[in-house]
Amino acid sequence: MKNLLELIIKQLVDHPDDVNINEIAGEQTCVYELRVNKDDLGKIIGKQGRTARAIRTLLSAAAVKDSKRVMLEIID
Repeated sequence: MKNLLELIIKQLVDHPDDVNINEIAGEQTCVYELRVNKDDLGKIIGKQGRTARAIRTLLSAAAVKDSKRVMLEIID
């Protein structure tokens, strides 16, 4: 799951080396904390949060087969 998120994010940003994903795993829920370069923050969030919502939807769909819940937090 983390690899999927990393692949998606690195394709969207101009500074792929600055992408940092921290995974906090629980029994039923997995939280991903995403940090990117400040210049790329707008690209990840998108207009009215559409890009971030789409990324969250993809993660949720991928997590269904593991019967888990996934949350994505974008940190400044």
